[in-house]
Order: sequence, then C-alpha cells, then structure tokens
Amino acid sequence: MKPLGPIPAGFAAVDGELAIGGQPVSALVEEAGGTPLFLYSAAMIRQRVALLRANLPKRVRLHYAVKANPFPPLLALMRDLVDGFDIASGGELRLALEAGQGPAAMSFAGPGKRDVELELAILRGVTLNVESAGEARRALRLAERIGTRARLAIRVNPSFELRGSGMKMGGGAKPFGVDEAQVPALAREVIAAGAEWRGLHVFAGSQALDAKAIAETQGRVLDLAARLAAEIGHKLPHLNMGGGFGIPYFAGDRPLDIAHVGEALAERVAVLPPELAEAELAVELGRYLVGEAGVYLTRVVDRKESHGATFLVTDGGLHHVLAASGNFGTVVRRNYPVAIANRFEAGAEEEVSIVGCLCTPMDRLADQASLPRAEEGDLVAVFCTGAYGASASPSAFLGQGPALEMLV
Repeated sequence: MKPLGPIPAGFAAVDGELAIGGQPVSALVEEAGGTPLFLYSAAMIRQRVALLRANLPKRVRLHYAVKANPFPPLLALMRDLVDGFDIASGGELRLALEAGQGPAAMSFAGPGKRDVELELAILRGVTLNVESAGEARRALRLAERIGTRARLAIRVNPSFELRGSGMKMGGGAKPFGVDEAQVPALAREVIAAGAEWRGLHVFAGSQALDAKAIAETQGRVLDLAARLAAEIGHKLPHLNMGGGFGIPYFAGDRPLDIAHVGEALAERVAVLPPELAEAELAVELGRYLVGEAGVYLTRVVDRKESHGATFLVTDGGLHHVLAASGNFGTVVRRNYPVAIANRFEAGAEEEVSIVGCLCTPMDRLADQASLPRAEEGDLVAVFCTGAYGASASPSAFLGQGPALEMLV
C-alpha cells in the first residue's frame, strides 16, 4: 500500500457523500453536465484570503498569480478579494481585463514577452516586470513609437534561492530576471529614458512548506531591495517580494505555519530602511490561495483485475491533472489526496490503483491506494487540484479535450 496525501481541511459530507458549498458532488456533476469536472470552492478561497489578511502585516498587499488558475469566474471572485493580479502572458492579461481587474493593479512577468504583448501592456498601463536589458529596451522603443510612457519594474535574479522550494527561481544562471549585479545600471537607464519607475520583483522559489525558510528569504529579499535601491539612487515605489507559500500534497506534508511567516515579516516591516520606507510591499501567491479549494471529479468506467491487482479506470486522467499523475516536476511519484466521493465517509476496504483513460502507463491518479470499494459509475475525487490543474495539463492529448469547470 502507498499512502495518500492529506485531504485539506474544510471538506464535509452530506449523507455520506463529499459535498462542496453544502451540495453533494453528484448533484454538482449533474448541474455541470457530467465528468470530468473541476470544482472550486469559493468559501474556501475566501477563508484562505482572510487567513492571510489576519496574519500578514497590514502594509503588505496581496497579489494573485493568475497562472495558478485563470478560470474566468474564479478571476472575478479574486478581483474583489486581493489587491492586484500578477500575469505572465498577453492571454492572461486579456482574461484579467475581462474579469474587471484594473490595469494599474496588474504586473506582467515572464521571459520571452513578444512585442505585441509588450505593446498591449504599455497601452493599457500595466506594469512590466522586465526580465532582461533587451526586453527593457524593446519596451522603451515601443512606448516611444506609441507615444506613451511605459511603466517598468525589473525582475531580479537573486544570488539566493528559497530553501526547500519545489521549484527554485534564483541562485544561479536563470532565464528569469536580471542578475542582481546588473540591476542598478539597467534601472538608471530606464529611469533616464523616461519610463515610469515601478520598482523591483524578486521571486526566489515556489511550493515551500518551511515557514522559517520563507521568513529567511523574505528578509533577504528586503535586504537586497534596499541595497539595490541605494545603488540605483531612487527610492522604490513598489516591491513584489514573490511568494513560495506551499500546500501539503503528500503523506507526511504539514501545512505552512502562516502565523510564523506573518510574525517574522511584521518584525522586518516595522524597521524598514529609508530606501523602502515609502514602497508598496506585495506578496505574489497563487497555489496557496486556490490549490486546496479545488477538487477534480472523474467517474469510474471500468473495474478490472490484472495479475492480482485491481484497477479502477476513469473517464479522466493526466490530460487534466498532470501534476497528480506525477508527471509535472515530481522525481518520485507519490499519491495526491484521493477519495471515492460518493462514499466519502466509508472506511477503506481494498487496495486499488486508479488510472485514467489514456493509453499510456503514465496516466495514474493513485497507486496501490487503500480506499472504500468502488464500482462502475462511482465518483473519484482528486484533491489539491485548484492550482496548476486544468490550465497546466495537456487537455488536447489524444483528442480528449478539456474538463468542465465550476466555481461553487
């Protein structure tokens, strides 16, 4: 048997069946029109935002990283809950605008921005977090041709990384950001060229559960920003400190101690140096806001035995939840939290593997999991799929197409 990850707190049952928003998932499946289906709990998202507001210093603004989940109804919800959106493409910019987010509350990061994307952002008044000197100069040329002023910040490639992070975004040669030693000269160049100077963006890593490591990194980001501001010779108007707040996916993972993160950050914010005295401070979070609020539902279409092993074959798979299958940056495959949704309160009865409908051995949603007995027609729930699920998976593979989505 291989253990399952922990089901996030906040899920309940109605008549023994998994429920979201007080409604059994079978009813939500019927309302949505079938499976596979992503369900996102608005209540859980609101609770997570409230938790952050209660623990982070009031001065620190909360930004949503749209790449985590760009589902339009979810973006409309987030618009009213957070202070800004961080986007990573022209497509996300359009989605954010359609959700009603004001351009002044958006910043645009990511390497390889095309001229058409830069131009759209400049015309709309979105802050560009430039990733290289070449990108900054292209933005300045485009702004001059358009006859407007570009709002430019610099994404910094720091000399450090976030310890224990699942994806390291600093600490060496990276395609992301400008090496910290090159930042002051580039900042002075864009300011002299007439750009509206919007400060710095530092993102050192993601998916960390160690509160001490996050607090340490935030302190180093503040120190770095103060030093760079002094070398630039201008106070920082804005500092995006990145995020990296993780969620528990696997057996043995423990939730992030957000109180410790908030307390440590409050201590630093209380004694900021003059270079940061007037800066807007922001954290950029995606997965931590929406990841645990999402559930992927897929229906069992076949139950089969092979060499003594039992397989539940579903109508979903890795084409919708690539990360849950272990094929999205995981070195050793481990089980996400999974349940038989219509027998949510039942005890384990057997060891089964849950597989998807694709003709590849990579399409596994659970290996040798201990679960209640399931038959054809039963619903499998895969938890922690509110971030990097539908939009980060190859839904076109084998012509399967996207899953349905619903905000509840």
